Amino acid sequence: MKRVLLHVLFWVAYTLQDALMEYTWTASAQVGVEEKTRLLMAVHAAVIATLPKLLLTYYVLYATIPQVLKGTRHMGWIVCQAAIMLCITLVLYRLVFNYYLFFVIYHNTGSPPPLFRLSRILLGVMDIGFVTATAVAFKLIRMQLSAKEREKNLVKEKLETELKYLRNQTNPHFLFNTLNNIYALARKKSDLTPEIVMKLSKLLRFMLYESGKGRITLAEEMKMMDDYLELEKIRYNNRLNIIFKKDIDNEIYPVSPLLLLPFVENAFKHGVSETRFDSYIHIDIRLHQGLLTFIIENNKENESQGSKDKIGLENVRRQLELMYKEHQLLVFNEPAVFKVVLTINLDSHAKI
Repeated sequence: MKRVLLHVLFWVAYTLQDALMEYTWTASAQVGVEEKTRLLMAVHAAVIATLPKLLLTYYVLYATIPQVLKGTRHMGWIVCQAAIMLCITLVLYRLVFNYYLFFVIYHNTGSPPPLFRLSRILLGVMDIGFVTATAVAFKLIRMQLSAKEREKNLVKEKLETELKYLRNQTNPHFLFNTLNNIYALARKKSDLTPEIVMKLSKLLRFMLYESGKGRITLAEEMKMMDDYLELEKIRYNNRLNIIFKKDIDNEIYPVSPLLLLPFVENAFKHGVSETRFDSYIHIDIRLHQGLLTFIIENNKENESQGSKDKIGLENVRRQLELMYKEHQLLVFNEPAVFKVVLTINLDSHAKI
């Protein structure tokens, strides 16, 4: 329906401008005729003169262009067909001018001008060619815009699919780490096991129903981190010192879900869990006017491999590349300390 409406609007606009030109050209030959009558005659003439042009225009739009794009026929044969159609259109065009416009519309009584005089043929070619070329130009522009829109949608779908894949990898990675914690406590027959299972249930509920969203509030992301830290505190008890500082000017600022949690997971899995003595994790989150700074630091054993860049961190790196144009991720892997400094302009979030 939209396409039909566009075609109608195109031909109405063309016919009106053609009528205006006809009205101007015939003014000197219609001295004494009322202006309203002249205008109606010009509109009548423009409508009738447009009919032959439809033939060539739609042949080129729906026969010539598709053949060229598909490449199913030789270009010479396609051009030959278009030339034949132009000749047929030109003959009809001249017949309309000589025997309808000349006698019926303008009420001439003398002999009509020669049917195929060279000057009139050239004028007809220019007249027909102008509207056909204009219609073809509009179609090609529309096809190009449609192609760009399809390409944009394909890129969008690809990025969405990749983000879902990365998040689906992150979730099992988190679950695997947490189940290991529960397993360790279960082997010790710890009374804390039911409480950890309940907290894990809350975290999984968040992952199932919230992490699938495009963005969540920073407050929700921090709540997720708080719950995870509570889980780990139960496991490590007094051996672990956690400091979590927050300096947030707007807790409802939107962020990509599961963006910060993998850094916390990494600090436990490859820091605290591999440390034989007292361990610490220091977390500092700041948000000022859309600029998020996230710093996490943990100690590790000198002889250990430290905080390895496993699935979680690799996924976060890729998510940052996809979602935030303006970000900086710095990783400091020193003999006894592992530190991550992440800076993000949350307003640079990609519109996927």
